[in-house]
Amino acid sequence: MKTSLALLVLIVSLGFHDFAPKSQSSQGASPDLGLPQETHLRNLRQLSFGGENAEAYFSADGKKLIFQSTRDGRQCDQIYSMNTDGSNVRMISTGAGRTTCSYYFPDGKRILYSSTHLGSKDCPRKPDFSKGYVWAVYPSFDIFTAKPDGSNLKQLTKTPGYDAETTISKQGKLALTSMRDGDLDIYTMDSNGKHVRRLTSEIGYDGGPFWSYDGKQIVYRAYHPESDKDKTDYLALLKQNLIRPTTLEIWVMNADGSNKRQVTRNGKANFAPYFFPDGKRIIFASNMADPKGRDFDLYKINVDGSGIERITFNDTFDGFPMFSPDGTKLVFASNRNAKTRGDTNIFIADWVE
Repeated sequence: MKTSLALLVLIVSLGFHDFAPKSQSSQGASPDLGLPQETHLRNLRQLSFGGENAEAYFSADGKKLIFQSTRDGRQCDQIYSMNTDGSNVRMISTGAGRTTCSYYFPDGKRILYSSTHLGSKDCPRKPDFSKGYVWAVYPSFDIFTAKPDGSNLKQLTKTPGYDAETTISKQGKLALTSMRDGDLDIYTMDSNGKHVRRLTSEIGYDGGPFWSYDGKQIVYRAYHPESDKDKTDYLALLKQNLIRPTTLEIWVMNADGSNKRQVTRNGKANFAPYFFPDGKRIIFASNMADPKGRDFDLYKINVDGSGIERITFNDTFDGFPMFSPDGTKLVFASNRNAKTRGDTNIFIADWVE
């Protein structure tokens, strides 16, 4: 589902412009591409050049990034890794099906991602936009682990229905989104797939979980329909393996699912939250500043919902932020500096308090 949100949010931000993968440039990281208002970012560099590239996440030593991309003429995402300067790009998934939600294990010896390749080697069918703005929750998504070069692939989940949006705490615990119990909820489990525990139970979508640095909190995005009409609409779409993500709020809970509290309350599409190293603040993406809902930027906010501050001011899309393990760098995806309308690339910057 992260893949769907990554690409379909970009489609919305571009007015449903149909953008195809573009060839990758051989040029290296670019000069500083930050805007004058972006005072928290310094030495902003572009790491990928053309096509759709998103959800880049650091390895535990801060030396590598793992991300999803439609480069090399692929029709749907595959998983790639690269150095944090943009060099040594290599595909590490199977090349079959659609993949999403890749992450490094803390010891650096294995990676994790979700894939549909056991359901079919072909890309799954894209959602039908005649139903409005929806994205697909592919039931053939399962979670796999592999060595960092993609070898020694092992299936981690085998339950019917969607299993994806997995992240790993610094202590090695997994948090994921699954439909195994009939709704889209957040679960935790051990790195071997055992001791699965459900953390959310509200009607609606709870997903995109990320751990705090100390492993004691989880931040996530959620849509909980309140009216009977909205609940009926949500459940009807879910039966078709679809969801309408136009309203998402940021939430935080303890690692055991207790003490759930809502952080944002703006009624917009807020997603991709990530904790600051201090565990007291969150960085996330939102379209709250654009009445048309097409311009997504990065914001930071205190865990109690106070102190919101806009971080990026690019007029198209900025999203999927992640801090480096030491908190000194920020990586995110953006449409800025695009050679072709719709290109989404990976950027990295020094973080300035």
